[in-house]
Amino acid sequence: MKDLHNYRKSYEKSELLETNIPEDPINLFNRWFHEVEDFGGVDEVNAMTVATIGLDGFPKSRVVLLKKFNEEGFIFYTNYDSEKGKAILNNPNICLSFFWHSMERQVIIKGIAEKTPENISDNYFASRPDGSKLGAMVSAQSEVIPNREFLEENLKQLEQEFEGKEIPRPAFWGGFLVSPVEVEFWQGRPNRLHDRIRYKLSENYDWKIERLSP
Repeated sequence: MKDLHNYRKSYEKSELLETNIPEDPINLFNRWFHEVEDFGGVDEVNAMTVATIGLDGFPKSRVVLLKKFNEEGFIFYTNYDSEKGKAILNNPNICLSFFWHSMERQVIIKGIAEKTPENISDNYFASRPDGSKLGAMVSAQSEVIPNREFLEENLKQLEQEFEGKEIPRPAFWGGFLVSPVEVEFWQGRPNRLHDRIRYKLSENYDWKIERLSP
C-alpha cells in the first residue's frame, strides 16, 4: 500500500465572503467560471462530474462537458440510451460538480434533469464536427462490444453513407437541462477552515444563502 498521510496542500489563494456575493447562484457561478477561464490555467473549465443513481441502485459519477448555462440551469449532451441517460430518465435527481484546483475552488450543484427541447438538441448537434456527429451515431454508449475494430468498421460504413450529405441528429442523442435546487460554493482557505456558501431554493423560488462549517 502507498501511504498518503503526508499529501497536504495549504489553500491560500482567495476567500468567499457574504459581503461580496450576489443573491443568485448562477451569477456567482458565471463570475467564477470566467475567472477560472481567464486566470485559472485550466484546460477544460467546463469539465464537470455528473453523479446519478443507476438502475442497479448504485451511485455513479463520470466527467462530461458543460455546454451551456443560464438562469434556467445547466445543459450537457449525451446518449439517452446510455447507462447515464437511462439513470437520469429513471431518477432525474442528479448532482453536478466542478473542481478547479488551480483556483482552489469547487462548486456542487443538486438539480433536477429533464430533456432539452428537440430544437435545442438539433441546433447543438448541427454545430458539431462531422466526426463527432458520426461518433454519436456509431456508439451504442455503455453497451458491450466485441472489439475496437467493431466501432471503426461501423464508422467507415457511416462515412460512406453520409459522404457529402447532412448528418441528422439521432433520436437517442440529445441534451439534459439540470435545474438547480441547491448550489454550494467551496473556496479553499488556510488551516482547512474553508469557505462554504450554500444557496438553497425555497418554496417561493427565492434563494436562501447559508454559510456551512468546513
